[in-house]
Amino acid sequence: MSKEKNRNIQRGLAVGLLAAVILLLIAVVFVPAVSKWMDLHEEKGQLALKLRQYERILAGKDAVIDSVGTVKEAIQEQNYFNSQSTEALASAEVQEFIKKAIVDAGGQLSSTQALPVKSKGKFSLLTVSVRMTGNSEVLRSVLYRLETSTPLIIIDQLDIRPMRGVRNRNTRQIEQTNDLNVNFQAVSFMRKKAE
Repeated sequence: MSKEKNRNIQRGLAVGLLAAVILLLIAVVFVPAVSKWMDLHEEKGQLALKLRQYERILAGKDAVIDSVGTVKEAIQEQNYFNSQSTEALASAEVQEFIKKAIVDAGGQLSSTQALPVKSKGKFSLLTVSVRMTGNSEVLRSVLYRLETSTPLIIIDQLDIRPMRGVRNRNTRQIEQTNDLNVNFQAVSFMRKKAE
């Protein structure tokens, strides 16, 4: 019985050792492989979702391109940009518009001066320096007319100062005035001509 018992113990140890080797093999090879497979499967799902999103975006590409074309046409129709053939003519047109706006509002134009044209990408910025006098209602009217004009004119560097009063000859007192000295720059835009 002792030989048989020894054999049974040896068989048990062999089976146990075989089971341990199999478990070790499973732990070393199978578990990491399954874990890697699960990670790759999850990544595949995320990539498939991104692919579907990109496909939806690409499906709408034509609509976006059409919308961009529509927006460009709308901008052209709204005449935001000066359409004169040269920068000098465009600048003169802006100066004349400003002069008319000031006179129509009841103000007095002191001077206008075209400043050098600046280039910004596909556009030329036409800047006119303006000096005028008038009361606050005149100024409001002029600014409103310029800011709502087409082609687009933007007011920049606005400087408003009260005018000095005039001394009355009889009373020798300085009489206050509601008039203002106003300096500003008016900026208009022009598309650069294709060269």
